[in-house]
Amino acid sequence: MKRKSKPSVSWELDPEIERRAKNLIKALDLEWVSYGRIFYYRSINSKAHAYARAWGLPKLWQRTLGVEPAYIVEVISEHFDKLSTKEQDKVLLHELTHIPRNFSGALVAHTRHKKGSFHDKLDLLIEQYHANNSTSR
Repeated sequence: MKRKSKPSVSWELDPEIERRAKNLIKALDLEWVSYGRIFYYRSINSKAHAYARAWGLPKLWQRTLGVEPAYIVEVISEHFDKLSTKEQDKVLLHELTHIPRNFSGALVAHTRHKKGSFHDKLDLLIEQYHANNSTSR
């Protein structure tokens, strides 16, 4: 009995996600992520349960390939597209917040049970963005 084959995952550069992320970066003055080394993709047919993912390029890969640090922000269309604009902004900001201030290619982990944790900082940033952005819905 043959199994039904599922379509394979595809990735496409997404200029609209890039534009929205850059708006977040500028509005919140997140100068450490304002580099031309962040690439924005939309995946289609992903089996991931996440709304989006941040990918870093570790030091060893940088050294081996002879390239500078870089990041990819991937939105998973099957989940991300169902969110409201405000929730999409929060997801994008969440992924950008994984980029460390030294822009090294590493990723900032989620921290829990600490005052000033990853999620506390994220909540403050998204509140600040929507309070200052009259075009948000």
